[in-house]
Amino acid sequence: MKNILSILFLALFCSLNAQDLKAYQFYNKKGKEIGTEKLVKELADYDIVFFGENHNSSINHWLQLKITEALFEKKSGQLILGAEMFERDNQTQLNKYLNGTFDAKTLKDSARLWNNFSTDYKPLVDFAKDKKIPFIATNVPRRYASQTSKEGLKSLNNLPAKDKAYIAQLPITVTLETPGYPEMKKMMGDHAEEMKVMNFISAQAIKDATMAESILKNLQPGKTFIHYNGNYHSKEFGGIYWYIKQKNPNLKMAVISVFESEDLKLKVPEKDYIPTDFNLVIPADMTKTY
Repeated sequence: MKNILSILFLALFCSLNAQDLKAYQFYNKKGKEIGTEKLVKELADYDIVFFGENHNSSINHWLQLKITEALFEKKSGQLILGAEMFERDNQTQLNKYLNGTFDAKTLKDSARLWNNFSTDYKPLVDFAKDKKIPFIATNVPRRYASQTSKEGLKSLNNLPAKDKAYIAQLPITVTLETPGYPEMKKMMGDHAEEMKVMNFISAQAIKDATMAESILKNLQPGKTFIHYNGNYHSKEFGGIYWYIKQKNPNLKMAVISVFESEDLKLKVPEKDYIPTDFNLVIPADMTKTY
């Protein structure tokens, strides 16, 4: 009986090993697997890299840090970092943390940090601090996105000049030709009022346009700007990517999109898979940070 149990246990163990469990897999645009070393080598040639994320994915955040560290070495430090998670009017506080004037508690008390900052974004900011590279707060202050959602884009025209400095230059073009925006319209349903629908989309657009402008303002020749943002802000080459393309079509930009898969081998998903330049596939049951 003991021998039978031992054989069964060994068979189960070998079966689990044979499944070759993965935590992640990158694919290129053509659906070919790409290793992190080759990925970093290719990313080094881009002016801007959008690293999409699922905000609560632990492996997603870990890979952002590791790819950034590797790219820093590959580019001999010629990097600029920036993120959706920091708003323009908190740049001063962020800079004070980066130069050592603020400690972590003072930054937390003075800036509007996301609830998962400590686990998911502080490692990236601390890397920038340690390596003395810029970290740009790219996003529009949320109060203006909220105002746009309720009152429309035109309501921003009445803001004082000092407030407008935190927003992309007005007027901002909002069109359903932007990838992702028709999907937002569909989310609102067929019976939603047209004005409410466009205000909802415009609130997204003001974020995308402001992040695009922030990136363009802080680009430096020879340096790669890595931008961390929710997957929706750059998926299908829409969002921030689209707004930068309208301003400067000659920039070389790469999008890393993220997809979840139930498949243990992390094959390219069969449904809802529209690839960008590089595509990160992660387990659907990967540990979430919240």
